[in-house]
Amino acid sequence: MTQCLALASVDRVALAVLLARFGLALALVAPQEDIPGSYWGEREAGLKGDQLFARLDTPVHSVLHEAAHYLCMTPERRAGLDTDAGGDDLEEAAVCYLQILLAGELPGVGRERMLKDMDAWGYSFRLGGAGAWFECDAEDAREWLVKVGILDHAGLLTGDCATLPEEQERRRIEE
Repeated sequence: MTQCLALASVDRVALAVLLARFGLALALVAPQEDIPGSYWGEREAGLKGDQLFARLDTPVHSVLHEAAHYLCMTPERRAGLDTDAGGDDLEEAAVCYLQILLAGELPGVGRERMLKDMDAWGYSFRLGGAGAWFECDAEDAREWLVKVGILDHAGLLTGDCATLPEEQERRRIEE
């Protein structure tokens, strides 16, 4: 079984810069300390407000998954965020899709490694592996990310967190 890539093995400055593009701050927690805001406990990443908490032994897939939850929330949900990101099944699929895209933005991580780590951790998809899902069965997740303004119609990151349609229209008018 593949061992999942840990935060200690990646460029944490590049990760912090990536998260900061979306208004999210990376907060490192001391070894063996409980991670604030962790839904799963142990070494899994946690969310509280606009802070993503992780230890050096936290898997990168966990960090990017929680970051993707933050990005997929409306501003109202982000304002009250503490541990449980909530959301429905379609949003969860969008979170998984987005964490793969975010991995592609990080040197030394990339999409392929993220897909392997998601499979190793036990993410579950209709078609089996994360790669098959991402390539052949994730259109609904991608469309959701476009609808809320996280991706453009070409499937590229816009640099924005989820917004309501009214907010998207206001931004288009201002541009």
